[in-house]
Order: sequence, then structure tokens, then C-alpha cells
Amino acid sequence: MFLSDDETAAVATAETATRLPEGDEYLDMEQLDQGVQRAHHQKIPMGRALPKKSIHENTWNKILEQLPARSEVNATVA
Repeated sequence: MFLSDDETAAVATAETATRLPEGDEYLDMEQLDQGVQRAHHQKIPMGRALPKKSIHENTWNKILEQLPARSEVNATVA
């Protein structure tokens, strides 16, 4: 697993939020083929969102290395 105990706790805490702040980067764990996304005024199912700010930069980069080449930041439609 890529996440440390601290990161797992941070992700669990993030899941209790109702939405990500505008512009925050995240991965939708059920739609990894979409790569990194940004929050834009829509509700994201928090139980499947992995917010970038909840994990260490090194961990984020390791996860991105496992994704298909299309892991650049995508703008999601509101």
C-alpha cells in the first residue's frame, strides 16, 4: 500500500467532508482513467475521492506513476 498511517487518517477525515474546496486536486478512485481532476462547484462522492492535500507529495507522485499517461490535471464539468 502507498499510504502511511498518517495519510490513511487524513484521507478518512477528508471522506467526512461534504465537498472539496474549489480547485483542489483529487483522484476519483472509481474513475482512475480520468487522471487527476480539480473540484469545480460540483459534489464529488467523497468516499471515492483521494484529495491530493491529504497525502504526502512523494506518495501522490508514486500513485500518479501507476496511472495511465493521461494523469495530467483535467477540468471537471460542473
